[in-house]
Amino acid sequence: MIASALVIGGGIAGMSAALVLSGQGVAVDLIDADPEWRTYGAGISVTGTSLRALDDLGLLDEVRRRGHVASGFKGRSPDGGILFEAPLVPDAAPINCSGGIMRSELHEILSAKVKVSPVAVRLGTTVGSLDDTGDGVDVAFSDGSRGRFDLVIGADGIYSQTRSHLFPDAPAPVFTGQGCWRAVAPRPEGMTGTEMFFGGPVKLGFNPVSPTHMYLFALEHVPDNPRYAQEDMVGRLKDLLAGFGSYVAEVRDGLGDRSLVNYRPLEWQLLADPWYKGRVVLVGDAAHATTPHMASGAGMAIEDALVLGRELAGHDSIDAALASFMAHRFERARIVVENSVRIGTIEMTGGDQVEANRMLGGTLAALQKPY
Repeated sequence: MIASALVIGGGIAGMSAALVLSGQGVAVDLIDADPEWRTYGAGISVTGTSLRALDDLGLLDEVRRRGHVASGFKGRSPDGGILFEAPLVPDAAPINCSGGIMRSELHEILSAKVKVSPVAVRLGTTVGSLDDTGDGVDVAFSDGSRGRFDLVIGADGIYSQTRSHLFPDAPAPVFTGQGCWRAVAPRPEGMTGTEMFFGGPVKLGFNPVSPTHMYLFALEHVPDNPRYAQEDMVGRLKDLLAGFGSYVAEVRDGLGDRSLVNYRPLEWQLLADPWYKGRVVLVGDAAHATTPHMASGAGMAIEDALVLGRELAGHDSIDAALASFMAHRFERARIVVENSVRIGTIEMTGGDQVEANRMLGGTLAALQKPY
C-alpha cells in the first residue's frame, strides 16, 4: 500500500519498524541523531511478551545465544532467604519465559540485521521540517537534503521531537518519584533466572544476561529528583545495597568502574489516542513511555512495529490502517503504563505489596493475549 517510509530514531522501536516495513518491500530510510549510533545503560529485562515479539521479528535465537532466556523465578527476603520460588520449566514457550540481555547486545543484534537489510541508514541526521501534503510527506533534513515519503514514523523516544511537531500541546513526561539504578556483575553459581528481594530499603532485583554475568536493578524513592555525578554513582549504589544478605554483599564489594553503574529518574508518558496525524505516526516511547515495573517496554515497542506493518499491509488506505493500528495498540499500552506507574506508587508509599503483585500478574497475563 505504501512504497516509501521514513523512520525517525534508531532505537528498538525504530529499528523494528524499519525491519518490518523493509521486509514487506517498502523502501525505508532510517535516521538517527547520534553519528555513532550508540546505546547506553547496562542490562535490560525481557518478559514473555518481549520474547514473543522478538521471536516474531526473527531475533529470538540470537537473543538466546547472546543473552539469557529461561523460565523460573525466586523471591527472597532482605537477608537472602527464599520466600517463594517458581521452578525452571525446560523447553517452555517464549511467552512463558523471561530473560535478560545487555542493552548493547540487543542494539547490536538489531542494528546488524538492519545493516544487511535494504534499509538506508543515515546517522548524525535530524529532521528540520515535516510538510504533510495529504498524498505524501515532504521532509527537510539537518544536512540540507530533502525527501518525500508515503509515511513517516516517529520513534525518537520519550522526548520525541516528532511528537512535539504533531501534538505541540501534548503533556510532557512525568517524573514518578522513583529512580532506577543498574549495574553489571558476575553471575553467582546456581542462578538460573530472575531473583528479587522484597521488604528491603529499596526494591532490588537480579537478572542473568549471559552465562557469566547478570545485571542488577534497584528502585529508590527519590521525591526530590536528584542527579548524581558519574564518579559518585558506585558509592551511592553500594550504600543502597548495604544490609542485604546472600550474594548481594559480594556483588556490592565488587562494584567498580567496570560495573557500568548508571542511574536514571523514572518518567512516564502516555499520548492520547490517536498517535498519528495524517501520514505521520508515533511508536514506542514517543507514544507510550513506561517505567520498568512490567519489564515490557522493549516488547511493546517491537509489537508496535509488527502491528503497524500488519495493518498497513491489510488496508487500502493509510488512514484506515493507522486507525486499526490504534484500535489494537492504545488500550494495551495504557494498561502497561498506568499499572507500571501504580506499582511504583505502591512501592514508594509502603502500600499493599499483594495488590502490586496481583496487578503485575494480571497485566502480564493480559499481555499474553494476541496483539
